[in-house]
Amino acid sequence: MIVIEHCAVSTVDGAGTEHADGHVAVEGDRIVAVGPGPYEGAPDATRVDGTGCLATPGLVNTHHHLYQSATRGYAQQEILFGWLKELYPVWARIDAGTVHAAATAGLAKLALSGCTTSTDHHYVFPRDGGDVLAAEIEAAAAVGLRFHPCRGSMDLSVKDGGLPPDSVVEDTDAALAATKDAIDRFHDPSPGAMVRIAVAPCSPFSVTPRLMREAADLARSEGVRLHTHLAETVEEEAYCREVHGCTPVDYAESLGWLGDDVWLAHAVHLDPGAIAKLGATGTGVAHCPSSNGRLGAGIAPVRDLLDARVPVGLGVDGAASQEAGQLGPELRQALYLARLRGGPAALTARESLALGTIGGARCLGRADELGSLEAGKLADVALWRLDGIGHAGIDDPVAALVFGPPAPLRLLLVGGRVVVQDGALSTVDEAMAAAALARAARKLREAR
Repeated sequence: MIVIEHCAVSTVDGAGTEHADGHVAVEGDRIVAVGPGPYEGAPDATRVDGTGCLATPGLVNTHHHLYQSATRGYAQQEILFGWLKELYPVWARIDAGTVHAAATAGLAKLALSGCTTSTDHHYVFPRDGGDVLAAEIEAAAAVGLRFHPCRGSMDLSVKDGGLPPDSVVEDTDAALAATKDAIDRFHDPSPGAMVRIAVAPCSPFSVTPRLMREAADLARSEGVRLHTHLAETVEEEAYCREVHGCTPVDYAESLGWLGDDVWLAHAVHLDPGAIAKLGATGTGVAHCPSSNGRLGAGIAPVRDLLDARVPVGLGVDGAASQEAGQLGPELRQALYLARLRGGPAALTARESLALGTIGGARCLGRADELGSLEAGKLADVALWRLDGIGHAGIDDPVAALVFGPPAPLRLLLVGGRVVVQDGALSTVDEAMAAAALARAARKLREAR
């Protein structure tokens, strides 16, 4: 049993319960108590003095491309389509070793920034690349994060009217079979699962309508969730109107891709009708503010989405378009971008924290187990130090976390297991992970 006490607590539960001086008690992989003051009893528990700290739910990352950690710094002045065209040939050379190194480093960075659950959208499967999906799942187990990898796919190459080259697309039937195989091998539907698979054809400009439809049918027959990119850029909007004769959201609706088992990455360019459809169907959105800024894609209408009751979570996106790869700072980025779009009342610090916790859990279909500090939920807990020079004097601890500089971690628990302690990983060697990533990145660059 672990008892964290003498800390501020933001539970992010439905009532917004907070304690200026409280406790979080953990037994096994579950939270057993949250409340004010010290925790009474449990004399044999490991006690963590949280003085000067804030306890929150662990952050939930709803969109990533971990393999891209090995291709940071490319296409620095490109919009999405130009960025993709420069990087597709590089990604065609990845293999299981590259993905393992990139995923280990990427997940380590997420853990150090307060993330306890991450998804990953992997859609590049070179023919001689080995078992790249297994490689990232192994990396997640080593780092110790809860993991929702999405088996992505592309089957529409440039010769057939898509954007990617032939070297990175799959045959439609082969992609569907491989997706079914990924579910059979890795998906764990049980409570407290550490690995769950989602079905994730890549985007309207890289996937055929047939693959989108049949992938949705497959996901629903297997009881897993669906994920894809949608409405990220004005160029995508123009492509959908030219090729499909409709907006991206209307196109997704026509293929069966709206519903409470779907979450969409980005959703930047939406008209009021599209927002209403997402809200009415319960379709989630992974908001990726830093990546959208890096690529000049635009600012997602987060306030409008929340007002329409759309589940919205935060995502770091792939490290090739968000080189920092840290989820904690996205709380501030989401706040700032919402206010740039809608003024200083557009998003509060607590709403931003909710995006990064319970909002992400809703996108992943796990709000019953993750995203808030409540008795009975999984013990995924972040304990942030707010007693340093970066946060001293900010009386409101949630405001200190969101408005202030990235806060170091006193402790990060995933299912009650210590993953980060006093700002250092307890599971993998950070220096070794960095060295392996540097080797993988150098190998890709030298092969150009």
